[in-house]
Amino acid sequence: MAECEAKERKILVGVDEGEESMYALSWCLNNILVSQNSKDTLVLCYAKPPRPVSTAIDGAGRRELRGYMCSPNIIATMDKYANELVEFVMEKAKRLLKEFHNLDVRVEKIVESGDPKDVICHAAEKLDVDMVVLGSHGYGLMKR
Repeated sequence: MAECEAKERKILVGVDEGEESMYALSWCLNNILVSQNSKDTLVLCYAKPPRPVSTAIDGAGRRELRGYMCSPNIIATMDKYANELVEFVMEKAKRLLKEFHNLDVRVEKIVESGDPKDVICHAAEKLDVDMVVLGSHGYGLMKR
């Protein structure tokens, strides 16, 4: 009898700084990727919140922040914090992945700015993923 060849799967996991997303990643590793299909690809997707600032620049080189003028230093500080948060989340995910050292899957990372529901849906469609795994904050249908 011919052996069945394992299908290549792409599994997208939405990650953020919350414990719920790390639980979702852990669940995915324990329940979906446990088959050790080396053709699997795990996609970690992080949605950076968009800056709450407009980028209109006045004649003095200052940017407008919701009707207030602020220096480029404030914008740079906000960007730096957002990038540090991305690094923190991805490092946390990396540590969790190391616990599954016998797992042989490719890992891709996607970081985009925007509303998480839009970023995750866009990434899932663009990459043609087979499955999306998300944590739940327990908001219910009204918030989602």
